[in-house]
Amino acid sequence: MGTAFRWNLASSWAGQLGDGIAVAAGPLLVASLTRNPTLIAAAAMVQHVPTLLLGLYAGAIADRVDRRRLVLAANLVRVAVLAVLVVTIATGHISIGLLLGVLFAVGVAELFADTGWRAVLPMIVPKADLGIGNARQMSAFLVANQMVGPAVGASLFALGQAVPFGVQGAALLLAAALFTKVRLPASAAGGAKPEQHIGRDITDGLRWIWHHAPIRTLTLVIFIFNITWGAPFGVLVYWAQERLGLGSVGFGLLTTASAVGGIVSVLLYDRLERIVPLARLMRICLSLEVVTHLALALTTIPWVAMAIMVVFGGYAFVWGSLSSAVRQRATPDEYQGRVGSVYWLGLIVGLLVGQFLGGQIASHFGAAAPFWFAFAGSGITLVLVWRQLAHIAHAEAD
Repeated sequence: MGTAFRWNLASSWAGQLGDGIAVAAGPLLVASLTRNPTLIAAAAMVQHVPTLLLGLYAGAIADRVDRRRLVLAANLVRVAVLAVLVVTIATGHISIGLLLGVLFAVGVAELFADTGWRAVLPMIVPKADLGIGNARQMSAFLVANQMVGPAVGASLFALGQAVPFGVQGAALLLAAALFTKVRLPASAAGGAKPEQHIGRDITDGLRWIWHHAPIRTLTLVIFIFNITWGAPFGVLVYWAQERLGLGSVGFGLLTTASAVGGIVSVLLYDRLERIVPLARLMRICLSLEVVTHLALALTTIPWVAMAIMVVFGGYAFVWGSLSSAVRQRATPDEYQGRVGSVYWLGLIVGLLVGQFLGGQIASHFGAAAPFWFAFAGSGITLVLVWRQLAHIAHAEAD
């Protein structure tokens, strides 16, 4: 897929490793500073606030400026903020208030970096290869961010509270250095008009999505399926304890099982996309999600739940790669940032809404109830969009 893609992938691996280190080290640092549940929850929530407040704005910026420079600048800001964090920890001046501010600042910079980065891939990969391109990028997230990074982060935290954040900064600096090797076509300057008000750019992006029926429907599907996914998985640890009787080690194995399924999908994705029609593949993935919710609602056997989670990890990885490729193929280069930001905002908002609903449902109706809610909601949605998936799969023809 070309030299630019290889440099981009290498940069992604370095950045995802750094972010994965923070996945474990961040909560450990928060827990060392406060035992207040509200503040602990705030530390988790503050990382999503930039997307809610600035997600659409970041998408418009990504369509106005050179996306390569945007990604580099945002990552260097992240490195600078992490350097401040390391110094404050090392000198004993860290506080929960300061940490919340750091997390917010890092979240803002990460939002702009990721928005620009997602708009870069369609510029350096041919449309026909976007599926496998997304799959390889997602493999970096799966392995470096979800598997290797957290283990490294926890180990480094044991050496010293500042150590993992220093290593994270070094990994992001390496990611930025690797990304300087990526060469983009001339259209990288963006398609939005600098003389036009940024609000108008955002409105234009929303209007484009609204008038493009397949992408509009795909965005709604992503939003609804993240509500139904977020509901049970937001209380997964509670369900695992109450229904399966698992402790901390068992819960760790349960969550790792999905990563195993994802790794299998990394190896098989190219073949799947070549031999299975896109619409059929989309229907299979969404159908498996509906069935997964039903199966997890019914089971009380740990090894059965782990087997289901392997299946979940496999189809979720395929769906993520495939749905991103479908959106990128259909979206003109000058709208990639804005359309991608709406897509991502829908994902995050859906997830947060689902987690809230899941907590309420579980507290009133029991640990398995969120899975029943997810089964019903995703099943009804799938029935409603079943015929349209054939059109969505080939949205670039519109």
